[in-house]
Amino acid sequence: MKDPKTVLITGAASGIGLAIATELAAFGHRILLSDLDPERAILAANTLNQAGGNCLGLGLNVADSRAIEALTEQLAGIEVDVLINNAGLQHVARLDAFPAEKWQLLQQVMLTGPAMLCKALLPGMRERNFGRIINIGSIHALVASRYKSAYVAAKHGLLGLSKVVALENADWDITVNTICPAYVKTPLVEAQIASQAREHGMSEQEVIDNIMLSPMPKKAFIGVDEIVHSVAFLMAPAARNITAQTLVLDGGWTAQ
Repeated sequence: MKDPKTVLITGAASGIGLAIATELAAFGHRILLSDLDPERAILAANTLNQAGGNCLGLGLNVADSRAIEALTEQLAGIEVDVLINNAGLQHVARLDAFPAEKWQLLQQVMLTGPAMLCKALLPGMRERNFGRIINIGSIHALVASRYKSAYVAAKHGLLGLSKVVALENADWDITVNTICPAYVKTPLVEAQIASQAREHGMSEQEVIDNIMLSPMPKKAFIGVDEIVHSVAFLMAPAARNITAQTLVLDGGWTAQ
């Protein structure tokens, strides 16, 4: 690759984050895989390095602002060109039964954490006049579902954050965008299927057919490869004027 970038990915030890890391490493980019579990992050990085990648595994709790500050100190001398805010978690419950600490945790991981990472890395991006911030949102940044108040609130907020940060940095070659997929078959979604089955009194297959895929005209889960290639597209020089945008991969859901 003629112009490899250094890419920091949160929640990179599994699921969507690991898929993005794997593909971008194969493209020749240097990948910093961060995860709440440092051992898993290091193991994932080592596996990619064995395949020829240039990767580093890091522990990072994005819900802890002090950990984010410590990470930036740890990365002293490493210039992060691309930030991919991917870390996420879910809790399914009615609001009146939603634990307050769990509600707050979801906001910290999926809204406050991305904001603080942007705050930490943007000065360097402005100094070098280059940066790409790609937030992994969700269809639930655009629509709502029962029993997901914390997740929906965080993802809606992420869209607003992305637009503001994009506007504040429009004088530089910095873009900020959000990719919003409908349901992707990851461990997070697999856990949701079981939780929603309990909440709705349905079988897991009924949750898949009647709740997850029912709103999608294409009736199919979004592939991780679709998200990976959307990320690569937004990183490309030809996407330099695409900013403050929401790239929706929803099988037609929001057209209705």
